[in-house]
Amino acid sequence: MSTDESRFESDPEELLPDSPGLPGGWSVDSPDPGDRFTLARLTHLLRAHEQHGRGWAGSGLDDVLVEVSEAGLRTRENVVVRDAAGEIQAWGSVHDRAGGRMLFVHIVARDLTEGLGRSCSDVLVEWAVGQARAVGAARGLEVQQIDTGSFADDDRQHRWLEAGGFTRVRTWWQMSRPVTADEADLVPSPERWESEKARFRLVRRGADGMPDEDDLREVHDVLEGAFVDHFNSWAETFDEFLNRLREDPGHRWDHWWLAEVDDGDGVTPVGALIGTHSESANGPDGSYVSYIGVLEQARGRGVAKGLLRTIIADAAARGRDRVTLEVDADSSTGADGLYVSMGWVTKYVTESWHRDVTVLPGATEERTG
Repeated sequence: MSTDESRFESDPEELLPDSPGLPGGWSVDSPDPGDRFTLARLTHLLRAHEQHGRGWAGSGLDDVLVEVSEAGLRTRENVVVRDAAGEIQAWGSVHDRAGGRMLFVHIVARDLTEGLGRSCSDVLVEWAVGQARAVGAARGLEVQQIDTGSFADDDRQHRWLEAGGFTRVRTWWQMSRPVTADEADLVPSPERWESEKARFRLVRRGADGMPDEDDLREVHDVLEGAFVDHFNSWAETFDEFLNRLREDPGHRWDHWWLAEVDDGDGVTPVGALIGTHSESANGPDGSYVSYIGVLEQARGRGVAKGLLRTIIADAAARGRDRVTLEVDADSSTGADGLYVSMGWVTKYVTESWHRDVTVLPGATEERTG
């Protein structure tokens, strides 16, 4: 199958029973990415979901478009549940993230009763299970993982995910660090600087502003190697990796850094950091550490700390007031200790929930991560 073809089933009716358990007059269909009322409603549902789960909303229209726009539908599919008046009351989105791993967005209107909300949730889950079988079969897999998430304090989401066969498998600390203007001098230059043990630089770019492909491949290779033993790490091709990161509304080529060492056998990339731009509705913007990884043979040499100091200095030079990141609360690497020592604190907590779905005959379905 061409990588330009979606592996998903586009017709929700092919994946759901004739009577999906909704009230009379309610319906299930695919959202129209060209309809501004649909986009506004999905944005409202997403922001209400965030507001309830962590106390504030941070997403906007651009985040919705990542999921539903025509550009995103090569690796994604969406479904909505409408009430009898045609109002969207629930939204599901699936993302063919990597071989064996499918992400699932699961959002239900906050003002629905428990019974109605649970019915909508059940529809979203059943549709996602059908999509897992479709994408898994297209990839030739026996079992396809569905990976979804929840805010730690969202009890409603927990109940419905458990009812849908999902198991909570991981906790993540969402951490933030304030940035002050004087920290622009934290490193000699975010574009390129050297410590006693390593060199840190932005990926090279040509006259047209586009990055050097060899550098991008080095970033990909470093991150694949750095995360090979981490929780729920799945191999991702270079094209999948690049296309996914470019879809992020905050993507910027001048937020990609490499760390290199020279031990006498030539310069070798050993670390990488990919940052993004986080917009704020009020006040200064921030930077976000999407990925930071250091190869095992280079750990303990200040590479991770150097990369973090680089993005802090870069954020300060841009007038931003914070750098945020996510860390595995159960990781054995001790990364959280480094972050805390450099000023990061946990702002809120999220969770990963998994369900494994049988795709091909002979496989045994497991409902845990």
